[in-house]
Amino acid sequence: MHLASVWISSLTIAAASGWFAATMLAQPATSKEPRFPQLTMDQLNEAQKPLGEQIMKVSSVGLGGPYNPMIRSPVLGQRLYDLFYYLRWQTSVPTKLNEFAILIIGRQWRSQVEWYAHAPLAAKAGLSPDIIAELKASKRPSNMAEDEAVVYDFVTELTTTQKVSEKTYARAKKVFNNQQIVDLTAVAGNCRQLCHGRDAAGDGGGNRAPRQGAAIQGRREVGVAALSLHLSQRERSAHRLRAG
Repeated sequence: MHLASVWISSLTIAAASGWFAATMLAQPATSKEPRFPQLTMDQLNEAQKPLGEQIMKVSSVGLGGPYNPMIRSPVLGQRLYDLFYYLRWQTSVPTKLNEFAILIIGRQWRSQVEWYAHAPLAAKAGLSPDIIAELKASKRPSNMAEDEAVVYDFVTELTTTQKVSEKTYARAKKVFNNQQIVDLTAVAGNCRQLCHGRDAAGDGGGNRAPRQGAAIQGRREVGVAALSLHLSQRERSAHRLRAG
């Protein structure tokens, strides 16, 4: 139990370090002004402040990540925030599986924000560190339970082939009810929308194809490298405990 607590805490630190490095290392690579400069609460106008206050109560990245461009259209932003809120805290999909779905999309888009915010949440909800590590390495995780395998295959098929096969849908029906299938579909689409928003803003969660310049590629992978380093450290710690 103690080892699990240490693992979750350390994963949070490693992911945060990766996200911070990915954000900061990108700045010197270009002299261009950001398309949407980072806003603070003090800069929000009267239409934006109510949404900003709601965001600050729940966001692990403050007004950063998807919220920075979103808050510039406060009416739309409020609608999106309400959707985010449902899909995070009121969804019918069990938390572990919901967080797994978010990580799957985050890895597809190489989005550091998703990893920073959601890898610790997935681990805390009971998703195996080995599954997180294999997903990080762009592998189909091994040793998944059937509900985890269904989520992986359903979300991956939907987002990479734009359809769900009859075989995969039949498996999903054995694990989930209709509401859960709808909610799972929605969280996958919502995460893609967030990545679209950041890419349009030039913040880059990353697309499937590399963009120009090694510095851009590096910002996408540096957070993943931090997670990899931590996972290796965790494995060594676990080995020492077993040996003792």
